[in-house]
Amino acid sequence: MTYSTIRYEVDTDGILLLTLARPDKLNAFTVEMCDELVDAYGRASLDDAVKAIVVTGEGRAFCAGMDLSVPGNVFGLDEQLAPTLQDMRERSHLPEIHRGVRDTGGRVVLAMLDCLKPIIGAINGAAVGVGSTMLLPMDFRLASGEARFGFVFGKIGVTPEGCSTWFLPRIVGLETALEWMYKAEIFDAEEALDKGLVRALLPAQSLVAEARAFALSLVRDRSPVSVALIRQMLFRNANQTHPLAAHEIESLAMFYTSQADGKEGVCAFLEKRKPQFCGKASNLPSFYPW
Repeated sequence: MTYSTIRYEVDTDGILLLTLARPDKLNAFTVEMCDELVDAYGRASLDDAVKAIVVTGEGRAFCAGMDLSVPGNVFGLDEQLAPTLQDMRERSHLPEIHRGVRDTGGRVVLAMLDCLKPIIGAINGAAVGVGSTMLLPMDFRLASGEARFGFVFGKIGVTPEGCSTWFLPRIVGLETALEWMYKAEIFDAEEALDKGLVRALLPAQSLVAEARAFALSLVRDRSPVSVALIRQMLFRNANQTHPLAAHEIESLAMFYTSQADGKEGVCAFLEKRKPQFCGKASNLPSFYPW
């Protein structure tokens, strides 16, 4: 896929800089951007040159929300349909439901959740609406002091999207999530830091560089297979109904990794040298996905 609303740039350390690139529109979100982001996260999962991902916005905004200037249904939905919950559960893969009913922010978020590489947000400015909800499945969120956030859906008479009603209470707690959603107001970077939405506030001029350095610290001299499985295990297993489900997956993961990169890791430890891992995230053990 050729990208026109984002940039996909991989450096020599294996850090993918994924940039939302509609600066004249404050990187406002469109259906086209949705499709490109879904493709980019899937591409990054299978791109063994990519070790981790940093996401930022070009210009003075991260993402100012949905582009409300587009004609027709601004969310790209097909108003001729009358979908039901059964349609969502049984027919969501069909084109009319996939393109005409499923919320675009949610499609991006689920692609991020399925991604096999750590995702670090470098939030350089306004992140409003879908600009805020697409932050939630990131592993870490770093922001400049100029960043602004807002779950503003109620202000325009719609409801939250991007799987945010699942993610946000888990990150900041139910009470804060309710307050932010009800009030639908813009809040500053200090509040985001105080409530745990972001990890740290960094100088604007060094934000992306520090995000890259942090991303590299997570994956340098690490097995891509181990990193990929750790990410999926933590996101998925933390919501299992019983620890036994996590034990089942952990047992299989240990069984297979111990026979592959695990052997090299043990040898490197005993020989007091850096490991030379050969495993690829594009070729995970057969029990994945579970």
